[in-house]
Amino acid sequence: MGPIDVLAFTVLMLTLGTVGVAFSPLGRALADRLRGKARDAALDAGEVDALRDELHGIRTQLDELAERQDFTERLLAQAKERGLLAPPKER
Repeated sequence: MGPIDVLAFTVLMLTLGTVGVAFSPLGRALADRLRGKARDAALDAGEVDALRDELHGIRTQLDELAERQDFTERLLAQAKERGLLAPPKER
């Protein structure tokens, strides 16, 4: 394989790679950005409201989970004080 063949192979691979990226979602996003059609980073009011509602739901679930964990820890502590828990088995 001579230097011309290596150069031709390299040019072919670079061309195929460039065409592949150009038609991929990444290439389209890059082209939109270069044209100035990129989406603004700011969220519209509907998206903000949806995110707030979702955050409120997650906080509610987290509070409930924390209460359940506290309850379980209290029950385990009471059982341990009363000697109701079996000691760990040795292996």
